[in-house]
Amino acid sequence: MDLLEFLSTKFQDFLTFTGFACTEYGNLIMILVGAFFIWLAIKKDFEPLLLIPIGFGIILGNIPFKDAGLEIGLYEDNSVLNIFYNGVRAGWYPPLIFLGIGALTDFTALLANPKLLLVGGAAQFGIFGAYMIALHLGFEPNQAAGIAIIGGADGPTAIFLSSKLAPNLMGAIAVCAYSYMALVPLIQPPVMRLLTTKKERVIKMKPQRQVSQTERIIFPIVGLLMTAFLVPSGLPLLGVLFFGNLLKESTKTTRLAKTAGTALNDIVVMLLGLTVGCSTQASEFLTPATIYIFILGACAFVIASATGVLFVKLMNLFLPSDKKLNPLIGNAGVSAVPMAARISNQLGLQYDKKNFLLMHAMGPNVAGVIGSALAAGVLLGFLN
Repeated sequence: MDLLEFLSTKFQDFLTFTGFACTEYGNLIMILVGAFFIWLAIKKDFEPLLLIPIGFGIILGNIPFKDAGLEIGLYEDNSVLNIFYNGVRAGWYPPLIFLGIGALTDFTALLANPKLLLVGGAAQFGIFGAYMIALHLGFEPNQAAGIAIIGGADGPTAIFLSSKLAPNLMGAIAVCAYSYMALVPLIQPPVMRLLTTKKERVIKMKPQRQVSQTERIIFPIVGLLMTAFLVPSGLPLLGVLFFGNLLKESTKTTRLAKTAGTALNDIVVMLLGLTVGCSTQASEFLTPATIYIFILGACAFVIASATGVLFVKLMNLFLPSDKKLNPLIGNAGVSAVPMAARISNQLGLQYDKKNFLLMHAMGPNVAGVIGSALAAGVLLGFLN
């Protein structure tokens, strides 16, 4: 074989390996989906820290290539993307993100009004309601649990649970969970308006009491003991959540808390978003099951928001007139911190420009973080 023939043969082989030669319609659809996510993040400012990594990951994961043992794909052993993806598949990333959440979260609003913990608990009904619907639609119990956790509006928890119970659906569940978290400003307000009256929306709550430094230090220790003894299977998430909060509140480990809440958290979020996006390859993602997951995820999210609001209305039936709660804080019982609390505040200000609900809404919001981790632990312990 002369040099010219050799080069011609190799060039023809090279052309068969290009993305243009391997492209299918599904790849193009998913690339457009990834571009749409990036557009939402940049143009509409919908959670750019989440949607930009996920959107770019979707594009990256759907660049087609012919499998030739080059070890470049997400699902090929020893590839760089596969090594990154191990953090998702083995469940390393979610606890690290919970460490950062604990280091960033101020539980003062919950400590100042502990009954708000019940609101966060009530909102988890979205998870168990969606679980029953998923079972009715024919999903296996483990798959139904992975889908239902979307109702907690907690991406790391959804990834953690689905990696244990429904790894084959993890990509769709993760993208669905993060998508609905980013769409909180669109999904929740109509539900809140539908379930409240104008009179209820202008209820003014009493200023919160001062919480001592001692209470803030004791809380993560007592919180860990109470939740972990009740649901030991939730320990990977609950343990690091309360550990991160202790780092913050002890005043002696400020540097560690800052690292956990900033540098470490940012790195993990980038890798998590990118690899979750990469996992949505068209052959795995564009299936009827994915459509059901998105529908059930929406149902779970709406149910969770609605039950939080309705539970506050129920509580008000038993509270004296000077201690009633504004039902608009009920939506914050989901675990989308602090997005859901901001929605409570914004909607409250629309009806009374002097009625600031943000700090009150942070109570059920941080309770929702604990509640979603507990719900995941309950499902994991029940089904594993």
